[in-house]
Amino acid sequence: MNNAECSATASDLTWFKSSYSGTEGGQCVEVAAGAGVMHVRDSKDVAGPVIRVSREAWTGFVGMASSQRGA
Repeated sequence: MNNAECSATASDLTWFKSSYSGTEGGQCVEVAAGAGVMHVRDSKDVAGPVIRVSREAWTGFVGMASSQRGA
């Protein structure tokens, strides 16, 4: 799959913003589940770059971030 195909696919995904994001804007990310990957983008620049990581890597990141939040 080339970059053009990845971009077209990402634009058709259903994106979700963190429940920790406020309504006033600011620094937010959005994520969308794809076939075997998670897509991550800046919510203020939806046409900008998209980071793609494996679902396993995303699960590990969320687990670590969640454990740090309570520290």
